[in-house]
Amino acid sequence: MPTDSHRRRVVVTGIGMINPMGHDVATVWSGLQEGKSGVAPTTLFDASGFPTKISAEIKNWDLTEADDGMGSVEKLGRHTKFAIGAASQAVSDSGIIDVITDPTRLGVYLGSGEGNQDFSTFSKMMVAALAEGEYNESKFVRAGLELLDPAKELEQEPNMPAAHVATKFNAQGPNFNCLTACAASSQAVGEATEIIRRGEADAMIAGGTHSMIHPFGVTGFNLLTALSESNDQPTKASRPFDLKRNGFVLGEGSAMVILEELEMAKKRGATIYGEIAGYGTTADAYRVTDIPPDGHGAIAAMRMAISDAGLTPAEIQYVNAHGTSTKVNDRVETKACREVFGALADSVPVSSTKSMMGHLIAAAGVTEMIVCLMAMRDSVLPPTINYENPDPECDLDYVPNEARPGEIRYALNNSFGFGGQNVSLCLSRHDG
Repeated sequence: MPTDSHRRRVVVTGIGMINPMGHDVATVWSGLQEGKSGVAPTTLFDASGFPTKISAEIKNWDLTEADDGMGSVEKLGRHTKFAIGAASQAVSDSGIIDVITDPTRLGVYLGSGEGNQDFSTFSKMMVAALAEGEYNESKFVRAGLELLDPAKELEQEPNMPAAHVATKFNAQGPNFNCLTACAASSQAVGEATEIIRRGEADAMIAGGTHSMIHPFGVTGFNLLTALSESNDQPTKASRPFDLKRNGFVLGEGSAMVILEELEMAKKRGATIYGEIAGYGTTADAYRVTDIPPDGHGAIAAMRMAISDAGLTPAEIQYVNAHGTSTKVNDRVETKACREVFGALADSVPVSSTKSMMGHLIAAAGVTEMIVCLMAMRDSVLPPTINYENPDPECDLDYVPNEARPGEIRYALNNSFGFGGQNVSLCLSRHDG
């Protein structure tokens, strides 16, 4: 692969994930190959009065059981618990802690959303504020001062997962969090890659974490008409590129990777899952919740990632699509792929694993990046399930309903966020 001889190369040497499909990479990858779904009726709160009553939740997982080194986790945000769990898997998988002698050379870059809100306390504050029939802000504030837990308030912030991960693994190097909506964790991986390329760190814990399965999150997306309301058939609700798609399904979870400078990884004999060969990031500069009909931002990000990898579109053998299952996203992403791949577009497999695990928002990109790495390793193309009704405006090879064999040397992973942020990562199989 052509590379800049002066630029340090970055590889993935550790992986970890927790999401609705399972509590580790092997379980999730097995379920994806089998076309299973993690979508079910919502249980994290009473969703009976909401238009959308389904989601893709993480169930039967506890941080203290998954990581016996943790003390009290009661006040940690749900997003932080997921992050620590996934990071622990990735760090253990990589063995990086045993070789980093200078902790300032190990950093953290996450794409994380907010933690769970304390809705019970908020409701009590509102009751106090409305006690006399009209809203009284002074009473609202007084009730908050009495009822709110300052530690929990702090823990809901988006930067806290990065802080806790750094503390747990003594990562004293660069520490960042970005929240660029659905593109966040892909952007975190891309920016962490640039940090290593520039020589500012030798290894980075990178990834994302998020849970928006709560009343505010579901209300917001319902108001945007972004969520599927196919409550009677949860496992069929997420149907990317299908003619009858009607919105995405909210998921939750975390995925983490260990990024490492290539020569250091080779010297220590690390397992190398693949290389971050190219990174492209753009903004639509259009509307906050709409994608430009011509897909110019997505097209530019994909082309930038491929160019950064020193490749041509003809060399890409698989695309893990953003593929949200909304009318506009899937149509425009299809158009963008046709523009990027031209006459070859019909021969490039494109699939959306959101059809099975839902949309993990800030954690989606890195989760799907790990799926690309597994697909390259095992020569398996994961499917887009629930693809039953072809849409004339979505006419690519979406690997419908069943996984199939497929040799992959170079893959592209797309993540496009509300606000118009676009990220594409070009991944390369590492053959030694």
